[in-house]
Amino acid sequence: MKVLITGANGLLGQKLLHRLGQESGLQIMATGRGEQRLAMGPGSYAYRSLDVTNREAVRDFMAEYRPDCVIHTAAMTQVDDCEKDPNACRLNNVDAVRFVAEACEPWGTHLVHLSTDFVFDGQSGPYLEEDEPNPLSIYGQSKADAEQILRQYAGPWSIVRTVLVYGLAADMSRSNIVLWVKKSLEEGRVIRIVSDQFRTPTLAEDLAEGCCQVALRKATGIYNISGGEYMSVLEMARRIARYFQLNEKLIEPTTTMALGQPAARPLLSGFLIDKARRDLEYSPHTLEEGIAMILEQFGVQSKNNEPIST
Repeated sequence: MKVLITGANGLLGQKLLHRLGQESGLQIMATGRGEQRLAMGPGSYAYRSLDVTNREAVRDFMAEYRPDCVIHTAAMTQVDDCEKDPNACRLNNVDAVRFVAEACEPWGTHLVHLSTDFVFDGQSGPYLEEDEPNPLSIYGQSKADAEQILRQYAGPWSIVRTVLVYGLAADMSRSNIVLWVKKSLEEGRVIRIVSDQFRTPTLAEDLAEGCCQVALRKATGIYNISGGEYMSVLEMARRIARYFQLNEKLIEPTTTMALGQPAARPLLSGFLIDKARRDLEYSPHTLEEGIAMILEQFGVQSKNNEPIST
């Protein structure tokens, strides 16, 4: 089976390369903007630079490679940046999805698309797959619009929704909550963490496993792939601090309204993952188990002198 991963330089992209590299009988192509970054793990794959916002480039590439499955992870995910630049958000999160879908349709490619809990308004989470989206932000609306493109796709499609992804990969361009809390507290900085947002935080390895199972099992439809523990972002930060034996007193509780961020956030978010457990035999790690994996990876990267960005 020929599998294509878009956005392969990102955290999830690198974890997918690691996980799919453990499978036999796969021909893996990775794409991203710019030069290839380092990727941890076994297996071999080819890499090509591809701008998914370029319709002709996407069409030509798909016609050349003809993948059996595309896992589309490339997106603009900085929520506040999307609010400030809605045109860029739409180009990256809606138009690019349309371009990929159009280019894949002639070959009957299984299209697996990554979505988010931000398609919901956060009034009644945690959510099931069949709950009705009602996004609050430009980012959330862009992902909801992309989901509609998938629903109209003529070939087999899957939507993988996820929540608050954390983890460590080589030469990362962005941080995430575990790395940010750890670094901030180690530097003795006071950090303000919201107490009124609830999530099911997701280890990147778990998300990659869920995507891999969707692809290998040819599962179609919508799947919630997240952690299994429902908690406030404040509780998550405190558990991170306790795990690393850092000063919890530097964590200052606040509210979403008090932060005054450009984009609205859903409050009661997160997912119920019974469908993924049943159909995909999905079994996510606890937060502490996920942090332990990150700590082990810090040691491996330091030993190998690989770049670490937090």
